[in-house]
Amino acid sequence: MSTLAEPSHPTVADFHRVNRGGGLFSESVSQWIGAVFALVAQRVGLRPTALTITNLLLGLATSVTVVALAGPVAAGDVPAPVVGLVALFGWQIAYALDCADGQLARVTGQGSVAGARVDVLCDVAAQIALVAALSATAVAQQPATPTWLVATFAGTWMVNLVTSVMQSGPNAASMVTSTSLPVRLIKLVRDYGAVIFVAALVLALAPALTLWVMIAFTAVNGGFLLTSIAFSARASLR
Repeated sequence: MSTLAEPSHPTVADFHRVNRGGGLFSESVSQWIGAVFALVAQRVGLRPTALTITNLLLGLATSVTVVALAGPVAAGDVPAPVVGLVALFGWQIAYALDCADGQLARVTGQGSVAGARVDVLCDVAAQIALVAALSATAVAQQPATPTWLVATFAGTWMVNLVTSVMQSGPNAASMVTSTSLPVRLIKLVRDYGAVIFVAALVLALAPALTLWVMIAFTAVNGGFLLTSIAFSARASLR
């Protein structure tokens, strides 16, 4: 944890300094918004778990709204840009709150094993809802969407979350350690902040392409899973 120049009065920069990354988009956008939320929470006396639960409720509400309006959007009764904007702001703010809870915990010394567990469980719940929202949109737009694709998309989506949790702590390891800009740009395909930004734009501008978004991320996450297995197996045999 970074040492604050004035522990009783941390700044936005102090909160951002202790962020846990997430990728180029997350660090440049989501973590900064999260730092603002963390600062406000610290000033009004909120605990990190309050931000975690707020993140969950907002993420669920946004995804449920997308699911509920998937049919009306496909039928032309509701404008796609309206739903896309709801998704864009709802998912991004929820993710920023997810960034904020950890920053608040680290800066104020309120971190705990129980709090970290709640954070991971809420992340799982919010991402299940997001997967349901994208799947509902794809099926509403293209009813012939294969069931096996929806199932595979749902399963592989969690690879990013699982590997992120596994790469934290004293036993963390990364297959690609370079932090050069080209590498970081390539890694945007696994940057959660960037992914939900693109997903919301598709919902707003071209919801019929949601199926192809699902195919793309199934391929990316599935490929990363297989590569991670090979990487870890090779390391274990040394």
